[in-house]
Amino acid sequence: MLGLRGRLGGLALTGQNDEPEINMAPLIDMVFILLIFFLVTTSFVRETGVEVQRPRAATAVSQQTGSLLVGVDQAGQIFIDNHRVGLHSVRGLVERYLAENPQGGVVIVADRSSHTGRVIAVLDQCKLGGARQVAVAARRGER
Repeated sequence: MLGLRGRLGGLALTGQNDEPEINMAPLIDMVFILLIFFLVTTSFVRETGVEVQRPRAATAVSQQTGSLLVGVDQAGQIFIDNHRVGLHSVRGLVERYLAENPQGGVVIVADRSSHTGRVIAVLDQCKLGGARQVAVAARRGER
């Protein structure tokens, strides 16, 4: 067996006194393939960044398409992607979202005790930002 050169599994034997080597390339390749698989199959959920008490509506339906969520709390503060924003920033953020997702819509998640005027102002900014599909979130059920 002197001078035996060969491969045994992932071990490379190069001689009698040589230590076996473990080839790490296939393992690293497999880890990268799994990482790519998980990144591609993961769906990223956008949140408003604020917990609100949504009003109830008997005609509420579930929306399946991707949407930008704009939160309005009971104090009238506006949240997008876990960040508090001003009313005039909503338009630009909606424009940027629609540039990345042309088929996307906007869902306003307003607290049931928020002022209607503030919600209408947010809805107006969304429309000025180019959103054709704007909805107000509600929980399904009778009042």
